[in-house]
Amino acid sequence: MPKMTLREAISFGLTEALDNDSDVFLMGEDVGKFEGSYAVTKGFLDKYGKDRVRDTPISESAIVGSGIGAALIGLKPIIEIMTINFALLAIDQIVNHAAKLSYMSDGQLQVPIVIRTVTGGGAQLGATHSQNFENWFASVPGLTVVTPSDPYDALGLLRTSINSPNPVIFTEHATLYRTQGDVPKKPYSIPFGKAKIKKSGTDITLIAYSKSVHTALEAADLLALKGISTEVIDLRTLNPLDTETIVNSIKKTNRAIVIEETWKTGGFNGELIARIQENVFDSLDGPVGRINSDDVPSPYSGNLESSILPSANKIVDLAHDLYGI
Repeated sequence: MPKMTLREAISFGLTEALDNDSDVFLMGEDVGKFEGSYAVTKGFLDKYGKDRVRDTPISESAIVGSGIGAALIGLKPIIEIMTINFALLAIDQIVNHAAKLSYMSDGQLQVPIVIRTVTGGGAQLGATHSQNFENWFASVPGLTVVTPSDPYDALGLLRTSINSPNPVIFTEHATLYRTQGDVPKKPYSIPFGKAKIKKSGTDITLIAYSKSVHTALEAADLLALKGISTEVIDLRTLNPLDTETIVNSIKKTNRAIVIEETWKTGGFNGELIARIQENVFDSLDGPVGRINSDDVPSPYSGNLESSILPSANKIVDLAHDLYGI
């Protein structure tokens, strides 16, 4: 089974889509001549030409609005927004148009658009380029929000996203592009709303997505040194959300901590904890823990930035504080 980086897996998925479907095209800032801000579309302009790999002006509202229009006439645009921070400039197009047109037309209209965007901190990109807004978009009916943590999931979920008749926010963490993993040669896809148990355990459940999955796995290794068996769940998608896998795990472990990189105030893990309380409260040995980034703008300094982000040690300390383990 060949290995790929997450960058290579996404690039492969885009190449596959462009090769197999003439309705697919790419559009965004620097996707063509510059070969992508994170080098995902390297060589694409030469291979597919400017009609299918379109560089755009610096106007996220125009990029997404044009993509929605193209989707409405039967094309399959894959839009790149350089970072999720810039998606705020297109929030009207995403939330009030892409997410709602199918509902408002009683299904007569479809918006098969994929919006790829980079999320997350840890790369010293400063306060305005290191934020996480996937939780915001996950609260919008009509939007699918995808959060892969490794190359296998990135490719499988990208295939599903491109074939979806509905709009998808496809997030790629800024620090995961060099992450390596096995990717089968045989074509596969991953359904939305199906979490993955990355590590089985019996004493505590750690629930995470994107970069935080790696943090949770590091914490699981530290907890193992103390004789604690940890189950780690990778959500893969925030909307739809796989509540069933979470509930079944907590029925077994009776303890849970939810980890994500968003700010704690308004964080998606608050929604997860609410669902846990609603569905499996009687199985809990204590309160569900939350690990988030601190409620401050991201510092530019690497040391300061690391101090506000989730870490394995923070998870281990919280597990001890909550459950005495």
